[in-house]
Amino acid sequence: MAGARAGRAAALWAAVGLLAAVAAVAVSLRLMRRPLPVIAEVPAFELVDQSGGAFGSEDLAGHVWVASFIYTRCEGPCPIIVDRLGRLARALRDEDDLRIVSFSVDPQYDTPPVLAAYARSHGIDGRRWKLLTGQPQVVLDLIRRGFFLPVEIAAGGDAKAAERVTHSVRLVLVDRRQRIRGYYDSQDAKDLRRLEDQARDLLGEDEPA
Repeated sequence: MAGARAGRAAALWAAVGLLAAVAAVAVSLRLMRRPLPVIAEVPAFELVDQSGGAFGSEDLAGHVWVASFIYTRCEGPCPIIVDRLGRLARALRDEDDLRIVSFSVDPQYDTPPVLAAYARSHGIDGRRWKLLTGQPQVVLDLIRRGFFLPVEIAAGGDAKAAERVTHSVRLVLVDRRQRIRGYYDSQDAKDLRRLEDQARDLLGEDEPA
């Protein structure tokens, strides 16, 4: 009996030791990762979200966030981007400081009620995921000059068909200080895993003083 109990105790302590070793290796690997570069600072902005309320960079201060660029009439990559961002949100559901921000590249059509309907149809939680619109030139200038990404609407103003809007499918990781730390291809599984890992790294950093 005593021998059996001793054997079980030894096995238990061995398991505890193994878990501790695995945790130590994981921490070491995380510490060994190269720090993400600081690419640029996102300029201050204030737009309108799917609820019709003002929302801008001040609301994101102290949060790590992922920016995407979509529009509701898009029948190509946008539904895929939204689906993959939904997976990211679920994977990081316990991270209270994570936000997702999707900027409309068709802001003239994508009014707050249109964005609200789109959010409902895609199960978007408005507490953590904002869909933003605003004055077309303001939004497009922010995308081009703030995030350094291309967006074009065909001549004639409002895009009347999906193919008339050309935009980037890249995702942008922004830290708590509103600095761009990485770009990721939303169509590439490896890049999406990298985004999740690097978002976790930034979420683990101390908040700015």
